[in-house]
Amino acid sequence: MLVSFLSLLSNPVVAQAVPDNVVRLAFDSGWREADGTHVAGVTIKLAPGWKTYWRAPGDGGIPPRFNWSGSQNVNGASVHFPVPDVSMSNGIRTIGYKTAVTFPIRFRMVDASKPAQLRGEIELGVCEEICVPVTLKFQAVLPAQGTASEHLRASMADVPERGGAMTCDISPIADGLRLVASANLTAVGLDEVVVIEASEAGVWVSNAIVSRQGGAITAEVEMVPPSAQPFALARSDVRMTVFAGGRAVEMVGCE
Repeated sequence: MLVSFLSLLSNPVVAQAVPDNVVRLAFDSGWREADGTHVAGVTIKLAPGWKTYWRAPGDGGIPPRFNWSGSQNVNGASVHFPVPDVSMSNGIRTIGYKTAVTFPIRFRMVDASKPAQLRGEIELGVCEEICVPVTLKFQAVLPAQGTASEHLRASMADVPERGGAMTCDISPIADGLRLVASANLTAVGLDEVVVIEASEAGVWVSNAIVSRQGGAITAEVEMVPPSAQPFALARSDVRMTVFAGGRAVEMVGCE
């Protein structure tokens, strides 16, 4: 069942210079799967002209952050990010969502036979002409059974397709690393955009320089950590996502 934002908020939205009707949250309590995980969904609804961001937001955006501390019978969660829009304006790249987005979430239960008491907090940026951080807080129950909704199932399916193997050439630079990632991948569409992510906290990643040779794509980026020095990169966690024409294909882990 989809529960409204107002019935879930434990505190009002905290945001300076954001009108009350700009952002709303709705929660779909979802269902319990055979393996004991619980699938639920958080929907962010935005006023016309406003937007929010994907996990890698582009140039200067604010990625969403989820916090489930204080929940009972929950042992962790993984958030699935639907395919975002990629746009350019005045030389600034934005990767995110307009109007609304539903984030499917897989919760790991301590005891899969029992309900869970969920306390959630989502920090995200909402933007019109400027970006403003907001914090949404809510409480909900994850039932021991639940009901699968068509909307949430559709959001689960609207995630990047998985690509094949990816090779990476990594070399040190003065303030971090240079990474050149390559993969065999049929063109996703015209004007492909590539985003490369690292799992290390706080690492800045440049916009990728992309090239193609037939069925192979190559992307080169620079990575700079807060220390501004070469660092140990977790190769297995490197993620490359290729966007074009409303599609996205991602590859995870460097060979």
